[in-house]
Amino acid sequence: MADRIRVGIIGVGWGSAVLAPAFNAVPEFELVSLCSRREERVRKAAEPLGITDITTDWEELVARDDLDLIAICTPTDLHHEQTIAALRAGKHVLCEKPVALDTAQAREMLDVARDSGLVHAVDFEGRWLIDRLAVWDAVTDGYVGDPYHLRFTSTADYWHPSRGLQSEWMYSVDDGGGYLMGMGSHDIDFACALLGKPVAVCADVRTTLPTRKRADGSTLPVTADDTSTVLLRFESGATATISTSTMGLHRDQRDLELYGSEGTLTVQGPVMTSPDNVVVRGGRLGEDGLSVLPHSQRMPASGVELPKRRTWGAVRALALMLEDLLPAFDGQPTRVPDLYDGWVVQSVVDAARRSSDGQGWVALDLT
Repeated sequence: MADRIRVGIIGVGWGSAVLAPAFNAVPEFELVSLCSRREERVRKAAEPLGITDITTDWEELVARDDLDLIAICTPTDLHHEQTIAALRAGKHVLCEKPVALDTAQAREMLDVARDSGLVHAVDFEGRWLIDRLAVWDAVTDGYVGDPYHLRFTSTADYWHPSRGLQSEWMYSVDDGGGYLMGMGSHDIDFACALLGKPVAVCADVRTTLPTRKRADGSTLPVTADDTSTVLLRFESGATATISTSTMGLHRDQRDLELYGSEGTLTVQGPVMTSPDNVVVRGGRLGEDGLSVLPHSQRMPASGVELPKRRTWGAVRALALMLEDLLPAFDGQPTRVPDLYDGWVVQSVVDAARRSSDGQGWVALDLT
């Protein structure tokens, strides 16, 4: 690449807190512009980043000739339209997960991306967290041998009735809300990275409390899930269980266990990972049980100091993902998840909902 890749970000929540500092940590990218529907919000987000190029018109942003890549970090119901518009305008795309509201939307996005020949990626930065990157690299190097079974458990109290409401769209399944999409999608993607192609799904997906009270006393209907358990079968013969709940009072925990023919790997830590409170353990044939293994020590090659806040782990992970994406701009292979991976995850989510509605085991056709 002779020139820097000029970036515009649509969405300034996660976009300004995580995407912006991650792009700034990789010098091959140049963050040029921010976009949000509300001018006061985008102006407030842009100021600490030193960005003066702001807009409230995403359609104008994706049409600009001076941008190379559009990073889409908006609510899920906007991803389909904005991703396709950016691709058709000749822009590379980084789309936040989950990629779409349903499998049909995700497939159309994938087809348009493939036809365009442009670089497309999905923000499953969880693969590059300090613990998961260590596990991913170990599995790639054969640490567990042939994987047998993978188990994820993620628990938080975000929707416990003692907590206040989050953004209201998150409680609507039609708007892309719920935590099978919001949190479980990361675990589904990582399971596929470790175990390969899923072939069948059985699940229970539920809404514990069908209504919530707003601060003004009115009632908010809840159609999105707060708790789910997904059982996956993989083409390799391996299986996985992925349990997610946001109803766990006083709980903030995400655990991973992977068992294989040659070894075992486990991870214990909070949902929002930091290096001080996540533990990776492993043990191989001939060893006396599990012992603590080091986190991934990889940091952005630029040496840029990352913001010291709760999102540190996500910023670092995304910066590493962006580094690994760079070969794609020269037509080289990369292990960064793209819209195909996003479509696979969405296919699993939709199959899980159908299974929970009474269809039992649902076969996946991922051709």
